[in-house]
Amino acid sequence: MKQGLKNIITVRAASSAFVILALAVFKPFGLEGMQWQAYMHLLNLFVVGFFTCMVSDLILKYIVRMPISTTRGVGYIIRRNLWFQLINTPLIALSVCLYRHFILSERVEANHLSWGNYFESLLIIAFCSFAIGLYWRFKYRSKYLAAELEEMHELNEKLKEKAERPSPTEQDREQDNLPENRTANETITLNGTTNESVTLNIAHLLYIEAVGNYVKVCHLREDHVRADMLRATSKQMEDALQAYPMIVRCHRAFLVNLGQVEQIVAKSGTMQLAIKHSHESIPVSRSNMSGVKEAIKGITSE
Repeated sequence: MKQGLKNIITVRAASSAFVILALAVFKPFGLEGMQWQAYMHLLNLFVVGFFTCMVSDLILKYIVRMPISTTRGVGYIIRRNLWFQLINTPLIALSVCLYRHFILSERVEANHLSWGNYFESLLIIAFCSFAIGLYWRFKYRSKYLAAELEEMHELNEKLKEKAERPSPTEQDREQDNLPENRTANETITLNGTTNESVTLNIAHLLYIEAVGNYVKVCHLREDHVRADMLRATSKQMEDALQAYPMIVRCHRAFLVNLGQVEQIVAKSGTMQLAIKHSHESIPVSRSNMSGVKEAIKGITSE
């Protein structure tokens, strides 16, 4: 059994147990009038609640398309948990209401199926779900933020090693059979849709930003940061630079040269790239975060 599935089973079982504990304390639905039978019904409700939770997870995975993942960041985990509560709470309330109607109504007539009983069950389950959600959110937010900070530290160490490593000469590339598209010191000309163009050393490119119908090409020239405007799209620039694995898309509006990234900064589930030779910090969107991380690991392993 996968570790992720084990963890989700543990979490759902613990959450169901919390709800049953609350029901054992307050004894709603006529349970206060029962003796040892009340604990049997509570055990049955635990089983019903646990399997309903697992059904909610299946709905999230196959219908909402939000599978269990520990690699998509804290934001994804929080959003998934909110969706889980929105789906699971009404389902649990319905399951409890049906149990009251078919099982408990033999002892307490007021448990027959009705809108009033459903909303009563929904209110109780919603309160328990809110309390449980706060607990798991605090626990997992702290856990995954710590994991993200550790990962950022490792990636920063890789960038530091890459920066301290001398660039390979042409002779080194020939001896090591390095592919030509990994050359970081080539001169390239970027063309716009009109007559303007920018010629630069690919290693001196800092980043490219989409600005309306133009792109801003920030690069080093004689140790100074220069920004040239070209009438083009960032997609056109991305296609022109696809032979260089160190140039990656980090945001809908930004392409960045990872060789010019000084540091990765993580803040509350977000990620920014601090650029050398400037005070600029380039945002990394959630959809591009995993790609940027893989690209950093790729270029630093060469």
